[in-house]
Amino acid sequence: MSGHSKWHNIQAKKGKADAARGKIFTKLGRELLIAVKEGGPDPSGNSKLKNVIAKCKAANMPNDTINNAIKKASSSNENYEEIVYEGYGPNGVAVIVEASTDNKNRTAADVRHVFDKSGGNLGTTRMCIIHVQQKRSTCYRKSYNNNGRRRNNDVINRKWSRRF
Repeated sequence: MSGHSKWHNIQAKKGKADAARGKIFTKLGRELLIAVKEGGPDPSGNSKLKNVIAKCKAANMPNDTINNAIKKASSSNENYEEIVYEGYGPNGVAVIVEASTDNKNRTAADVRHVFDKSGGNLGTTRMCIIHVQQKRSTCYRKSYNNNGRRRNNDVINRKWSRRF
């Protein structure tokens, strides 16, 4: 019965779960870095940092990892900036993309590639944003059922609404 090792199955599942957690922790670490750079390392005086720490705790990020990320961010010279890209998707749907990056050129190329691949085009600054007003954020999360097949995206909340 080769290929039916219980340990191998456990190891594969744990490896996959650890990779997913690592990806989430990396994203949260970047958010911590941006929050510390904007308002300082003290959560009592920095509401954005307090919100990111709450996100980290919700994702079961260890306190040591959170504290190490805050210390690293306060002493490092890495610079992440938040950029807004605007464009039109398929059928003329206006799309506003908010991104945080350390390399504007690479991010612009990646966003342009996604727009081109989906049948849209990247536009100029303030092309779409003048028609909308920010209300709350929308985050889509890919969800899969037990068979590994993709279900509909889960909508967490909404970001932009029309001004009219």
